[in-house]
Amino acid sequence: MPPQQHEQEQDHLLPLLADDREERAYDPTEKVVVIGLDDGDLDNLSTAPPFSWKKLWLFTGPGFLMSIAFLDPGNLEGDLQSGAIAGYSLLWLLLWATAVGLLVQLLSARLGVATGRHLAELCREEYPSWARMVLWVMAELALIGSDIQEVIGSAIAIKILSNGILPLWSGVVITALDCFIFLFLENYGVRKLEAVFAVLIATMALSFAWMFGETKPSGSELLIGILVPKLSSKTIQQAVGVVGCIIMPHNVFLHSALVQSRDIDNNKKGRVQEALRYYSIESTLALVVSFMINLFVTTVFAKGFYGTEQANNIGLVNAGQYLQEKYGGGLFPILYIWGIGLLAAGQSSTITGTYAGQFIMGGFLNLRLKKWLRALITRSCAIVPTIIVALVFDTSEDMLDVLNEWLNVLQSVQIPFALIPLLYLVSQEHIMGTFKIGPVLKNFFRLCLIIYLAKEN
Repeated sequence: MPPQQHEQEQDHLLPLLADDREERAYDPTEKVVVIGLDDGDLDNLSTAPPFSWKKLWLFTGPGFLMSIAFLDPGNLEGDLQSGAIAGYSLLWLLLWATAVGLLVQLLSARLGVATGRHLAELCREEYPSWARMVLWVMAELALIGSDIQEVIGSAIAIKILSNGILPLWSGVVITALDCFIFLFLENYGVRKLEAVFAVLIATMALSFAWMFGETKPSGSELLIGILVPKLSSKTIQQAVGVVGCIIMPHNVFLHSALVQSRDIDNNKKGRVQEALRYYSIESTLALVVSFMINLFVTTVFAKGFYGTEQANNIGLVNAGQYLQEKYGGGLFPILYIWGIGLLAAGQSSTITGTYAGQFIMGGFLNLRLKKWLRALITRSCAIVPTIIVALVFDTSEDMLDVLNEWLNVLQSVQIPFALIPLLYLVSQEHIMGTFKIGPVLKNFFRLCLIIYLAKEN
């Protein structure tokens, strides 16, 4: 072989070898190309170009996938218990927790867009080995706890919709297969996957809005609950659970990776500013939808069960039956409406859990594995303990509801292990460049974290 030809082949292989050395959230061929202004024009812009509805549509997707974590069965568990035990009094906390959650997710998106890397990758690069391993273990524990709730939630929905024919453990096995659904959908491209999630979110919204319309909660009490902060010692556990449900540790890692599904040149300031603008809009819209869905669930159970004997006993397992006894069948039995909404929540969140698990494991450990193998490993980490939980607690509804409640608290405890690295990284100029956050925003989040930790203690 002539030397010149040999050198040309080596030069051709170098990019392939370099790409193979480090795990990346998306391959270049998988990214959505955003059609917009000429690259040369954007190079000379110090601010983002004019707003475009077409571009907003092309950027819409990652925020709605992120919002699934605000709507998983663990959230529904927290919502219904909050409504049944505290009535409308914690709606203000739901609102402000969602608002703070939005700010956290916008920081996560900012990190991903400005650096071209997601949070797990940057933790691997910036932290010493011992700290990196601690953060990875904590992220995995948070993900496993969340996955248990999501899979159990789907299994409960399957049991409801099958009239009890399928036991809890069989629902867990059926739900476990969603990782293969995820891989199948991913082969058709990011936009197709996002469309499926849009359908699942719409299903939840319609189901729980129907329940809201059927039960007719008090409008005045709802407004007072949103506008007037109130917290008592009797509702502190539900309050902590609400915060833990809304701000999910694994979701912080997930969103910083999802935003990289769009082809953005992070070396061009105009492109980055443009992406951040559209991601901010679509994330806000997504979390407004998620807040309304959580509001529907909380107020339905506040209307039906607050101050009753069932309030302390109601949970994800028996909620449908209690609703059926309280409000009857109607045109379409409320038990099945609840089951459909719960199934949509469980299926969508387990798939995003698989997604998050791949990014977390791949980013922290720099694993270069086939996608199906990573999905199988990630799913197995959650399914094995979930099947054990299903077999042990299948005959004890009360114990399963208590477990779900404490898993929500576990999410709360894990929040600092995702939030502290995020705040550190987005405030570093050598990482973020001109897109680092200022001291005001950084100190605001520090204050929120201090207040939160004080409440935990």
